[in-house]
Amino acid sequence: MSQDNYPSDKSFPTHPHAEAATEKHEPISKQEEPTPRKEEPVTENAWRKLNAFTDARVGLGRSGVSVPTKHLLAFQLAHAQAIDAVHTQLDTESLAKTLMEQDWAPHNTPIMLHSRAIDRASYLQRPDYGRRLDEKSANTLDEHRAATSQHYDLAIVVVDGLSSLAIEQNTLPFLEALFSHIHVQQAPTQQNTKNGHKNDWSLAPICFVKQGRVAIGDDVCERLNAKCVLVLIGERPGLSSPDSLGLYLTWGGKVGLTDAFRNCISNVRPAGLVYQEAARKAFYLLNEARTLKLSGVKLKDRSDDDLIIDTSKESKNFLIS
Repeated sequence: MSQDNYPSDKSFPTHPHAEAATEKHEPISKQEEPTPRKEEPVTENAWRKLNAFTDARVGLGRSGVSVPTKHLLAFQLAHAQAIDAVHTQLDTESLAKTLMEQDWAPHNTPIMLHSRAIDRASYLQRPDYGRRLDEKSANTLDEHRAATSQHYDLAIVVVDGLSSLAIEQNTLPFLEALFSHIHVQQAPTQQNTKNGHKNDWSLAPICFVKQGRVAIGDDVCERLNAKCVLVLIGERPGLSSPDSLGLYLTWGGKVGLTDAFRNCISNVRPAGLVYQEAARKAFYLLNEARTLKLSGVKLKDRSDDDLIIDTSKESKNFLIS
């Protein structure tokens, strides 16, 4: 008999033992749900209190034999932020425009430059490309020098480096703090250079460089005929500091100098060396470099000497007391 010939369910004859068999049949048991995993309690570390003084990952504790989940997620976030800091493009035009809107900014129009590294991939693979200006940028500075014939005391060069985030967040606050010390001569002459205030500096137009490294400041300094160059560059991001700004000072910058001719101030950011303190150190080194006409290993940072308590006068020789 085909299935179509069966009567409806109500009239279909059932086997006399079928109903009893159905009643005896045990209902299908539900699939056993997995037993919830018992969470391992976090074992705190006694060194955890040091986190109040540093961003370093110390005293994280453990859960079982592993790092607690919240610290693992924080590490992954920090790693992602470091990668973004390296690969995010710096919007130099927007930054320069914002700079020109500040009351304390110099009146010279910033100059936009580019290194010989055409993109981020070549920048990372060929550090030598990042140390020299491309042909168009070099011509721009040569034309500026020929048109103005000025001799600058200082050239400030803003470079993206390995962290565009550091430049975006820290450049303007640091420059504001620095210019609170430096009096910029808008039109330097021989007369006001001799009789001007000791904080007077003839400043070249601020240069913004894409895909640059520290040594590219030497190329800029030489072409602008500046006596000294201060490079602001995004430092290699760490896993707790993707926004660290570095400052490199070189007296008589020219192509071919090594790092031995530079003074470095590192970790400039709100969570590191604050802007006012970084500006104070930079201003001290700038003045010392101009006075001694040198920089690097021969120029010592003694800006904190007045903070050191001289206890030698209080010590007494117990043999003669």
